[in-house]
Amino acid sequence: MKRVIMMSALFACFAITVVLMGPQGGRAQGPGGDESRIQQGFAIAPVRLNLRGKNRALVGLGSYIVNAQAACNDCHTCPSFTPGHNPYDGIGDGQINGDNYLAGGVHFGPFIVSANITPDSDGNPAGLTLQQFSHVLHTGEDPDNAGSVLQVMPWPIFRNMTDHDIRAIYEYLRSIPHAEPGSCSGPGE
Repeated sequence: MKRVIMMSALFACFAITVVLMGPQGGRAQGPGGDESRIQQGFAIAPVRLNLRGKNRALVGLGSYIVNAQAACNDCHTCPSFTPGHNPYDGIGDGQINGDNYLAGGVHFGPFIVSANITPDSDGNPAGLTLQQFSHVLHTGEDPDNAGSVLQVMPWPIFRNMTDHDIRAIYEYLRSIPHAEPGSCSGPGE
């Protein structure tokens, strides 16, 4: 009887493990089944990535979020597209400007300019720690002007992101090369 109870308990543990692992059979899928988004993130990254010391899965997922969902390029790359590739002109394929990628410099009227969110000399995107970066996305507080709220940044939407997604964006931004702003007349150019 004792052996039957032990075997039943073992079988129950095995069954629970199989259910929790899901149909992927325990393959490295990442939270929420992100493997295809991670692969797509690497495929669409417009710059060479430095993966040394980085979490590869987070970098790929972060690239997917930044480049396929959040459209960070439109406001943080000046100009957004490589010359001759602007799809808004009806002639381009949307090739992102890798030279000034996410380096900011886009003007939104006379007083607001998008920030350079590439890594600083310490490897921190926009010079922010993960905690500071997360705070900006959750609250919209301008990291350069405490108490002021960013007016153009879509933080009211981004604040709903999971901590995992924000960490992925941060890890991706840590992996891109530092860049300096180019010259453009407005967002999405």
